[in-house]
Amino acid sequence: MDHRKTHSPSGYGKPPWVFRGSALYQLHLVKAETARAFIPKEFRLVEAFGYTLGGFFLANYDDSPAGKFDELVVIAGTVWNPPTSCAWAARVLVNSDEACIHGQKDIGLPSQVAKFSKTVRAIAKTSETKTSGFLNMVGMFSLDGPKNSMDVQVSEMKGMEEMNICNINFSAPASELESSGWMGPLVKLSLPSFSGRTKYNHHLLKYSCQIECRVRAVAPAKVLGPPPPAVDVDEERSCRELRRKKRSLSVSVLLSKPILALQFNRLEMKVEAPTTVCKR
Repeated sequence: MDHRKTHSPSGYGKPPWVFRGSALYQLHLVKAETARAFIPKEFRLVEAFGYTLGGFFLANYDDSPAGKFDELVVIAGTVWNPPTSCAWAARVLVNSDEACIHGQKDIGLPSQVAKFSKTVRAIAKTSETKTSGFLNMVGMFSLDGPKNSMDVQVSEMKGMEEMNICNINFSAPASELESSGWMGPLVKLSLPSFSGRTKYNHHLLKYSCQIECRVRAVAPAKVLGPPPPAVDVDEERSCRELRRKKRSLSVSVLLSKPILALQFNRLEMKVEAPTTVCKR
């Protein structure tokens, strides 16, 4: 496939768009049949034994072109883009109207406005095992010392209607929440993704997030959500029913089996304008 640059959108100013804050990046094993409901048919899914690699990206931005806001990116799966692969977002939830419009029209993302409700509470000290003690020494986990537990309740907003999507619970040492203590090595990552084929942007697009941050492995977050109803992903339905079906399948992605969780601190993410993907 060929890639052609798109025009620089005006709402966010000139790219690259820079976002700063912190995030939790969690990888899940997602059923291939669930992921295919979101991915264009011309793409080949990266899968093995009926599963692909998806998950979610939960971010809190302290500084961005849209100011402060929260974001939950539900990653349906991974598709081939030789010689590498790219992620495909099933749903993007943000508590900023400006960020939502930018995602829909400029990046081609399935963005929706959402409400993020956060609760922090102290939890008891966790006893240290031999394994956790070793991981603590090398900086992979910090299981000793006081901890806080954070609950993030995410609800999608449609006018005055509020629809529960999920509750994400994760814990971290209190010192981490105060941006102190050891936060892992400084790393640079490139996260390529495809987007587009939405109501607001019909083009097939490709974009990349260039990330610089402190990264460390943490215990996977616990995700709770409404049980998704049984649906036939191949059945044709009305637009409203289709949206409901996609929302339910997004919840299925969030409730799938986690395999790795990474905490990004002192995050700086640069996003270039997407390019249009054309078939050769």
